[in-house]
Amino acid sequence: MAAINADPEVMRWISDGSVRDEQQTRGGIQAWESEWESQGFGLFAVEIRSTGELAGFTGHSVPHFLPEVLPAVEVGWRLGRSHWGQGLATEAAAAAVRFGFEERGLERMVSIAQVGNDASERIMTKLGMHPVRETVNPTCGRRVRVFELSSDQYVTTTR
Repeated sequence: MAAINADPEVMRWISDGSVRDEQQTRGGIQAWESEWESQGFGLFAVEIRSTGELAGFTGHSVPHFLPEVLPAVEVGWRLGRSHWGQGLATEAAAAAVRFGFEERGLERMVSIAQVGNDASERIMTKLGMHPVRETVNPTCGRRVRVFELSSDQYVTTTR
């Protein structure tokens, strides 16, 4: 994960675009593990079945950085560049959406992308999400779009 987080192209659309070193990555992983304990959900490692290689992560977190959308659970993903364009992010995020609604009983999920991150917005659309607002991430001053999917919409689209 540290190698993924150290890639400027991967991190381009994350917060202010800064890369993260190994120590920052470890701290992030510890925070993600704590979220599993406190919230009953969190991030999943995405691995390539045939090799066991770590491709990145997908899953759920509370988007504390954007208080105006709270209460909310965000579905997100981050993959290493060598895994882009293969449908892995969509497949993994769809599994996370399914888990959130079917296993954790979430009523609503959001996904947040910086304006201009068209690849992430395409994934959100494939997940059945729709844009509900554009605002500014107060932690870095960048414009973001918030997409949303309710459990009712999820049930309708999966029938």
